[in-house]
Amino acid sequence: QYISALLMIAPVLTNGLTIRLTGDIISRPYINLTLQLMNDFGVRAEWTDDHRLKVEPQAYHSTPFYVESDWSAASYWYEIVALSKHEAVVTLPGLFAQSPQGDAKVAELFEQLGVCTQREGNSVTLKQTHTHTDRMEYNFVNQPDLAQTFVVTCAMLGIPFRFSGLQSLKIKETDRMAALITEMRKLGYLLKETDGSVLSWEGERTQADENPAIDTYEDHRMAMAFAPAAIKLNELRINNPQVVSKSYPHYWEDLQNAGFQLTEE
Repeated sequence: QYISALLMIAPVLTNGLTIRLTGDIISRPYINLTLQLMNDFGVRAEWTDDHRLKVEPQAYHSTPFYVESDWSAASYWYEIVALSKHEAVVTLPGLFAQSPQGDAKVAELFEQLGVCTQREGNSVTLKQTHTHTDRMEYNFVNQPDLAQTFVVTCAMLGIPFRFSGLQSLKIKETDRMAALITEMRKLGYLLKETDGSVLSWEGERTQADENPAIDTYEDHRMAMAFAPAAIKLNELRINNPQVVSKSYPHYWEDLQNAGFQLTEE
């Protein structure tokens, strides 16, 4: 977000801007998405090498623009389909087949968890395939916002996993690594953190809390990733559910429309 903010103001600076990035670059697809959008509005901004970005002084131009739906939000519907006890079919409008969003990777990744994606125009339809991998491993360095979705989905399906590239999760809305370990333990799953960047589960279980209530830590993705687990658990409490307003304010309404029964306490 810091890099994108600098890139977007760069064209109106007197001398433009050159940005040199050090260390490992996290979430590179988000930087590329910013560059693509700037290009769409008439500004040339580009990588000059793997760690350097350059933007010359220039002007933005107005242009008609269609805003694509959010692939990150779509991930929770993939989770719902994967966990569904019935033949779930979900159609999501406004998602491009050739999306510049890094989290569009969710479509490919969920093939390992029994969900196929059918594309037609600017919409996708999700269907169950009932074919699961025995174990899932993936480096989420380019899609860290999907990590919570896959942690909960894999655990609910009983699929061991090792997810790396998660170092940025510690500086998101909350320390998502610690939050996932704490809240999954409430459901009876013992996750392990390694080197501050790897989260894994090898099938270890413990006694689940009676009537577990998931704390959301002022983090919209904690609420949205855990809510579909109710399909497997039959009932689940989510504390401070209003946190979804950050990115998906109608999330709970959409769940109700899809058949979830929600009550407010």
